[in-house]
Amino acid sequence: MAEVASRLSELYEEYYDTDKDVLKRALAARDSFAHIRVLRSGSFGRLLDVGAGNGATLAVIDQAGAASDLYAIEISSSGVERIEALGLRALREVKQVDGYRIPYPDKFFDTTICIHVLEHVEHERIFLRELGRVARSVFLEVPLEGGLRGRVNKTFGHINYYTPMTLLNLLRTSGLEPVASRIFTSSRAYEQLLYGRWNGMIRNGIRSSVLRLFRNAAPHLMTYLLTVECRPSE
Repeated sequence: MAEVASRLSELYEEYYDTDKDVLKRALAARDSFAHIRVLRSGSFGRLLDVGAGNGATLAVIDQAGAASDLYAIEISSSGVERIEALGLRALREVKQVDGYRIPYPDKFFDTTICIHVLEHVEHERIFLRELGRVARSVFLEVPLEGGLRGRVNKTFGHINYYTPMTLLNLLRTSGLEPVASRIFTSSRAYEQLLYGRWNGMIRNGIRSSVLRLFRNAAPHLMTYLLTVECRPSE
C-alpha cells in the first residue's frame, strides 16, 4: 500500500498547531457545505470526513444536524487534536492515518466527503478508490487552477491542478461515477477576508459575473471551485 511521502507528512504535521487561518478555514468550510447542499439535501447518514484538517467542515455539518454520525481521518496529529477539542455532538471517532488505507470496512459509511484534499495527494487514483470502497456516496471539492492559467499553488501545498474535464475524467477512471457537479465561486465574505473589504467585494463581483456569463470558459480564466457528488461504479 502506498504511503504519504515523508516530506508531505512533515509539512502537515504541525499545520494546525496555531490559531492562524482559523477564521479562513471556518468561512471556507461554510462555503463548502453550502456547495454540497446545492447538490444534495437531506441527511448524509453516517459520514466520514477524509483529510478533515482542524474539523471546520465537521463543525458546520454537526451544527446543521446534517449527519447522524460523524467520523474523521487526518494525517496530522495537530489536526486530530483540534477535532477532538471541538466537542461535536455527532462525532464518534477520529483517527490519525499515515498512508492511503482508510481503516474501515467496505461500505461502512453512507457518505464520504473530501474537501480541498485531492490537490495535495500524490497517488490520486489509489486515494479515490479507497473513498469509493468505504462509502456509498462521495463528495469532493477542489480548486480549479488549470486551463490557460495552469499553475500549482505551492503556497498551500498543492501538487495537482484541475480543470472540470480533467477532474471528471480522473474520477471516472478511479471507479467513481459523477452524478452531480457544479462550479462555484468562493463567498464574498471569504474573498473579503483574503483581500480586504472593497478589494474582496470587487474580486468576488468580477469572478461571479464571469462565471455567470461565460460558464464554460470561466475556469480557464480565473480560479473557481468544483464540487462533485459521485457513486462508486458497480
